[in-house]
This record gives sequence, C-alpha cells and structure tokens, in this order.
Amino acid sequence: MSKTIGFLSHLDLNLYLFRAPIIKELVSKGHKVYAICPSGDKNDALKSLGCEVVNYEISRKGLNPLNELLTIKKIYEVIKPLNLDILQNFTAKPNIYGSIAGKKANIPLVCNAVTGLGSFYIDDSFKSKVVKTIMNTLYKYANSKADRCVFQNSDDMNYFVDSGFVESNKSVLIKSSGIDTKDFVSQEIHKNEKINVLMIARAIWHKGIKEYYEAAFLLKDLDVTFTLVGDTDEHNPSCANKEFLENGNVQWMGHRDDIKVQINKCDIFVLPSFYGEGVPRTLLEAASMGKPIVTTNNVGCKEVVDDGVNGFLVPVKDSQSLAEKIKILIEDKNMRNEFGKASREKAVEEFDVKVVVEQYLRLYDV
Repeated sequence: MSKTIGFLSHLDLNLYLFRAPIIKELVSKGHKVYAICPSGDKNDALKSLGCEVVNYEISRKGLNPLNELLTIKKIYEVIKPLNLDILQNFTAKPNIYGSIAGKKANIPLVCNAVTGLGSFYIDDSFKSKVVKTIMNTLYKYANSKADRCVFQNSDDMNYFVDSGFVESNKSVLIKSSGIDTKDFVSQEIHKNEKINVLMIARAIWHKGIKEYYEAAFLLKDLDVTFTLVGDTDEHNPSCANKEFLENGNVQWMGHRDDIKVQINKCDIFVLPSFYGEGVPRTLLEAASMGKPIVTTNNVGCKEVVDDGVNGFLVPVKDSQSLAEKIKILIEDKNMRNEFGKASREKAVEEFDVKVVVEQYLRLYDV
C-alpha cells in the first residue's frame, strides 16, 4: 500500500546531497514523496528524483519568538493539504518546527533526525550556553510531539535520552546518511613516492585546523606533503583566518570540486575534529576509498574508525598525539595497506547507502 511521505529541511541542498537515495527508493516503490524546503538551486535536481517540491520560507539564523511562530504556521499551512502519512524532519529548526506543525496537521508518523549537535554544544561562550539551553528546551518539547527521533551516532542518542530530551522508546540509531561505496572507490594512479597526508573540512577551528597545522609542523622534517582542502566559512565565528591557512607546513587548496580525486591521491586521511558531528561525510568517503584514517575520539568521528584496525583515534585538541599517529602510518606502508582494506570493508558493511536506506524503510514500515 503506497504512502505519502514528506521530507522537511531548511535547505534544498541538504535534501539533495543526503536524502536523494531514500527519496529515489521510495519513489521507485510507488510512494508519493514531497521535498519540503525553501526555494533554491537544487529544487530542479530534487524534482529529477521523482518527487514533488513544495517551498516555504525560513530564517536559518536567529531565535526571534514571533518569527519562529510564524515559521511554524507557514510549515503547517504547507503540509496540511498534502495529507502526509509520514513527515521526516532534518536538522534543528525543521525538527522543532516540523514536529509541532506535523502533529497539528494530524500526520500519523512524525520523525525527527538529529544529524549532529553543532558548535553551540562545544563552545563555552555565554551566547552558546544560552542558545544551547534554549535548544534543549525546544528539542524536549518537539520530541514530545514527534513519534520517532533518529540519531546518527550513539553519543548524541544517549545524551538526549539521559537528559530527558527524548524518550528511549522513540529513539532510533541509524549511523550516518550513508555513502555510495560503488561510487567512492579508489583508482590506480601513477604517483610519486612522496606520501600525501590529506584533511578535508570547512576551514573552521572546531574541525581541528590548528591541531592539523601543528602536527604538520612537528613532522616538518619528514619528506611528506600535508594538504588541506576546504573553504573558509566567514559567517561562522569559528572560521580560521586566511593568514593562518596560507602559512605553515600545509598546502591549503581551498574549495575543490574534485573530492574523489583528492582522496584518491592521498595515503593517509586526517580529521582532528572536535565539532558536534553526526558522522562526518569526509570520513565515510575516505573509508570507502580504502584510506587509513587518523581522527579524534570524538562524537561521530569514532563511529567510522576502529582504533588500531582501520586507523587511529586520538584525543581532541592533542597535536602531539595526532603527529605521533600520523608518523606511525607514514613509516609503515604495510600498516597503511591493512588499515585501508579494513576501512573499505567497514564502509561497505556498515555505511553503504543501501544499508542506511533499508533501515529507513523499516522505520517507515514501507
């Protein structure tokens, strides 16, 4: 029996990048699917997946109570005529507003999805603490309205359950948004003997930019190339400055569209993040392409790496430990190869998009 399913997000790009496989699978099974999002560059791409696009307006920043109430009203007015059987919300504001509007619209199954907690949950500034308190209160209320809440890692799920922000029987763990392991496959290339250490991330401090540069400096006497791919994010208070990025023992390449090429060329993949991650996509891409990984023993990151099996986990903000583990891999080619094989196996078994899609289908009972 076909169902009508809506996917609610604050960005059409997010739906297209991370929800396309489940949307396509649902459409192929004969279900009616709506992408509910603001107008944007990926609206047509979403339509090409076979779903209908319904637009609404939302402010991505600020917590003005009047504006937020108006947004909930707009979402309700958009979703009510669709007669949805299922509403799947993604990211903070759509989770909160969608669950309230969804229950008001009498949608039988309303699901939230926490894809990481973000900067407010790791920053110690007064503003961040205030916003965190507000978000916790709103999440608790929203999840009381929702029927299910999906988490991408066990740390976030346990935090919400233990804090009383969601009931344990509503919590569902589906690790990551998945990766197409048939697409992210390593290719044989002719490369020189110089080892390439690669980090891909937005150039913000919370991603461990400073620690990566410090580790590269500690290993400056080795004949190794350290590369950083990722643009600055000027609107993020944690944004690294260009003067820092352009100096040091790291080749900063800025934004690149050829991510698969860059990963394919590297020998060791590094992400020293202490950000509030769901499961970092770059780690999934590197694992799928069979790379040994050095990352932090941090929420989300540790889901992808089994310490000593397909990579190393290091403490957050510990440049010395980061350098030591990178050095071990630089000096041991056999270990790099073994870790790389284990990364590929883990990606296929645990994070392949088909595995993730199947879990969502079971959640929706379709």
